[in-house]
Amino acid sequence: MATKSTSPKVATKAAKLLEKPSTGKSSKSVAGSALSQVNPKKTTSPREATTASKVMRDGRVSAAAKSAAGSVLAQAPAKKAVVSKIGATGKSGGGSGGTSSGGPRGKKP
Repeated sequence: MATKSTSPKVATKAAKLLEKPSTGKSSKSVAGSALSQVNPKKTTSPREATTASKVMRDGRVSAAAKSAAGSVLAQAPAKKAVVSKIGATGKSGGGSGGTSSGGPRGKKP
């Protein structure tokens, strides 16, 4: 369960973004997500996190839109760590073969 939520200040900015007809589609999407996350039980979906990331990188959006996007990204669940397939022997569990040193495989001269 998420422990973060959108602050009242960011929620106010997000609400104002939704009211403006000139606000872009992505910014409105992020603002809506930020408003829905006033409840700390809500988290950011991967799709919405991608949209928020794009808003953060877009130089044409307002500071209010970036504030809402930052709030949405802060409430995204942490990515799970990639688990290695290397066993206790230190050798790969399959794949392309080769040596553990990464050098060429074959007969020594």
